[in-house]
Amino acid sequence: MSTIGDRKVRRLFIRTFGCQMNRYDSERLVEILGEEDFQPVDDYRQADFIFINTCTVRDKAEQKAFSYLGRLKQLKRSQPGLVVALGGCVAQQYGEDLLRRLPHLDLVVGTHGVSRVPAMLARYETTGERQAFVDFSYDFGDESDGRSQLCRPEVSSYVTIMRGCDNFCTYCIVPMVRGGERSRPSDEIVREVASLVECGVREVTLLGQNVNSYGQGVAEELDFAGLLRRVAQVEGLLRIRFTTSHPKDLSLSLMQCFADIEPLCPHIHLPVQSGSDRILKRMKRGYTREHYLRLVKELKAIREDVAVSSDMIVGFPGENEEDFQGSLSLLEEVRFDALFSFKYSDRPQTAASRLDGKVEEKVKLQRLQTLQSLQERITFEKNEVQVGQTTRVLVEGPSQVGGSQLSGRTPQNRVVNFQGTPELVGEEISVLISAGHAHSLEGVVCVEDNVNLKVVKERSWCGK
Repeated sequence: MSTIGDRKVRRLFIRTFGCQMNRYDSERLVEILGEEDFQPVDDYRQADFIFINTCTVRDKAEQKAFSYLGRLKQLKRSQPGLVVALGGCVAQQYGEDLLRRLPHLDLVVGTHGVSRVPAMLARYETTGERQAFVDFSYDFGDESDGRSQLCRPEVSSYVTIMRGCDNFCTYCIVPMVRGGERSRPSDEIVREVASLVECGVREVTLLGQNVNSYGQGVAEELDFAGLLRRVAQVEGLLRIRFTTSHPKDLSLSLMQCFADIEPLCPHIHLPVQSGSDRILKRMKRGYTREHYLRLVKELKAIREDVAVSSDMIVGFPGENEEDFQGSLSLLEEVRFDALFSFKYSDRPQTAASRLDGKVEEKVKLQRLQTLQSLQERITFEKNEVQVGQTTRVLVEGPSQVGGSQLSGRTPQNRVVNFQGTPELVGEEISVLISAGHAHSLEGVVCVEDNVNLKVVKERSWCGK
């Protein structure tokens, strides 16, 4: 703890596992606790309050969270004043039982409890009472609170438009830990986007377990396509993205938005999960392989340059070699721009955990490696095609490559690394792609297309 003037400033460390929804909740917690004179730190050993935001969608993510929490046991012993909290889906799933299992854990905060953290923390610091808050009340409150008061230098930001899920896919625990679908009022969403833009944000990603079904739980008659059109009217907003879309609810009106709404980036994450109709039925996905392929074809017809990424599970109960080959052939047919693939793992309370025909672990691993190798080849081939083309890139910050390189994304969500100076961060610039790699592109800033940017060091004259 440090002191600035008469204020006691406490130090906050957050470790986030899982999806963009968790990242959004962590960002909100930083903003909420900022009003209570908490400052984020990068080293958990310097913190007065540690918050671990967890994911339970897959067993591996859950075990990572427990492993990380276990490492804090000794730190808590040496620093008795340290407060340790566990939040997110693991907290929602196990609730008060976590306090019994983990003596060094002080607070348990479920998926709907981020706004309650300051009160829980104050009560603990006053009384020493360890406590858990887990419920399904679905009280959104105003999620835009604090975002305009605590501006942070971000280029891109997330905005949650709905929570929960009504689909109950047989493998998925989300409905059990995040509840049923509830949408936020569009006025509140637009207000939050506008406040972020005022802070300098250039791009927002609208979040939901299934954004395509936006509109549940609000009185207004507005679907997701209508919401996109409203958000696009926010002055100063450069780019809009969204995730995740369920194929069974992807409407023609939403697909048409890619042609009609200029700020909407031509990229859609459309999880398919399997290329086998038999497995899709066991998963209770609500569509067939043919239906999914038709959606991709319609998207490409509406906007030819739209990029499609997806999720896929291997080793689902009952998956045989023929089913797996169906997934491989789907990859070849669609040629996804990116793919997030996973081995199936039983999750508590899900229907799939009770299905017969469990696939051996070594078979799942072999199938995952085969699938990922195929997708890496496809992604590399698609990236190579970009070489020699000029594209617009929104500069996000320093590249993970290091040195003086910056990094940004194309409208299709491809990562581009290039030489540049920090003044370019937040600008949308033209970049000539010079090389395609397995997971990213390399490029050179085009001076002639960025005449107002006098900070470009490496000069390249992109041909017309």
